[in-house]
Amino acid sequence: MSKPTLLFRGAVKTRSGYGAHSRDLLEALYQMNIFDIKIDSCPWGATPLTALDSNNTFHKWIEDNIVTSYEGLPDFYVQVTIPNEFRRFGKFNIGVTAGIETTVAPKDWVDGCNRMDLIITTSNFSRDVLISTSYDEINKDTNKLVNQHRIEKKIEVLFEGANTSIYNNIIDENFELDIKEDFAYLFVGHWLKGTLGNDRKDVGMLIRCFSETFKNESNPPALVLKTSSAGFSIKERESFRKKIKDIVSDIPSSPPIYLLFGELSDIEMNSLYNHPKIKTMVSFTKGEGFGRPLLEFTMTGKPVIASNWSGHVDFLSLQNSILLGGTLNEVDESSIDNFIIKGSKWFTVNYNEGCESLKLVKNYYNEFLEKAENLKIINSEKFTLEKMKDEFQKILTPYINIPKPPSQYTNLILPKLNKIG
Repeated sequence: MSKPTLLFRGAVKTRSGYGAHSRDLLEALYQMNIFDIKIDSCPWGATPLTALDSNNTFHKWIEDNIVTSYEGLPDFYVQVTIPNEFRRFGKFNIGVTAGIETTVAPKDWVDGCNRMDLIITTSNFSRDVLISTSYDEINKDTNKLVNQHRIEKKIEVLFEGANTSIYNNIIDENFELDIKEDFAYLFVGHWLKGTLGNDRKDVGMLIRCFSETFKNESNPPALVLKTSSAGFSIKERESFRKKIKDIVSDIPSSPPIYLLFGELSDIEMNSLYNHPKIKTMVSFTKGEGFGRPLLEFTMTGKPVIASNWSGHVDFLSLQNSILLGGTLNEVDESSIDNFIIKGSKWFTVNYNEGCESLKLVKNYYNEFLEKAENLKIINSEKFTLEKMKDEFQKILTPYINIPKPPSQYTNLILPKLNKIG
C-alpha cells in the first residue's frame, strides 16, 4: 500500500529560526516513515541559505527531495511560514507558525489561518493570542456589525524541542572566546528596528542597564552580544558597533561589551553557551513566539534572566529562573511593520528590576546555579527534540486517514514552486 503524499514548504536551507524549526519538523516527518515527502524550499527574508551540511545524511536527503514543481494534489500540505502566506495546496492543509510577539495578530493572519484545515503554533501564548484576535466588520451605512473575523480552525501547540545531542552541558576545551573577564552575561538574538527601548528584543536598553549597573567597578563583568539583523556584512557589524558606542557614550567607565558577529554552527553555539566565562543568558525581550535560544541555553544548567511574558514562560519558571516583571505597552511607531501592528501591545521589563537582577545573579551565583540545574533536568525531560517528535505524531495521527477533499479543491492546479538556492 502506497504512503500518503506530503508536500512540505519551509525555509529549510536558511540560517534562521524558521529554518531551524522547519528542519526539525521535517526530520520528525521523515522519521515517522508514514509519508512520501517532497520539499518546497523557500527563503526567509535575507537570511543566508547556508544551513545544510553536505556531510549530514538527513541534510543530503533534504537536498535530494527538494522539488521545483508538483503535479496533482498531495494528500497533505504542510507550510511553515507566517500565516498571511498560508495557501491550500493539498487535500489536508496544515499551517505551522512560530506565532506572534504582541497581543494582536494582523487581520491577514486570521484570513491565512482560516484557509488551512489545522494550525500548529509553538507556545500557549501564541495560541491564546491567535484565538483572542478578532476584527469587526461594520456596515458603513447602518453602522451595524456585519461579521466578526476570527480564527475558526483548530489550533494545536507544539513546542520547539532542543536537540540534546547538540545542546547539553559539555564543555569544548578547544572553543576560544576572546574576552578577559571571568564573568560574562550572554545575549543571543536579532537586533531589529526600533528606537532605544523599542526594538523587539530590547537590546539597546539591555546594554544601557548593564552599563549603568556595573559602571565604575574595578573588576566588572562583561556583556557578550551574539547578534545580527539578518546577514553578516561588515557594514552591519560596524553599524552595531556604532549603536553600542552611542548608547553608552554618556556613561563613565562603562563595563566591557563584546560584539560576537558572524555565523556559528549549532555545535559552536553550544560551545559558546558552555564556555566557563559565560555565566548566564539574559534577555529583556518584549515578546517571543517561543524563544528557542533561551530553551537551548537551559540545557547547560546555567541561569537565565528573561522577561516574564510571552512564549518562553512555557519552559522558564519563577522557581528555577529569573523572570522580570514589567508592563504591557503599546508598540512604538518605530517598531511597527506588517506583523507588529499599530495598537497592539508588548512587554517592557522593569529596568530597575532588570539592573538589580544582573547584580543578584553575579553576587549569589551559586544559589541561582542550583536552581538552573533543576530547570535543566525538567527541560531535558519535557522539551527535547525527541519529545517534540512524539507530540507531533500524536497531533497528526487523527488526520492520517483523511476523507476525500471538498469538491472545490479537487481540480486545483498548483503553480510551479520557486527554486531556492
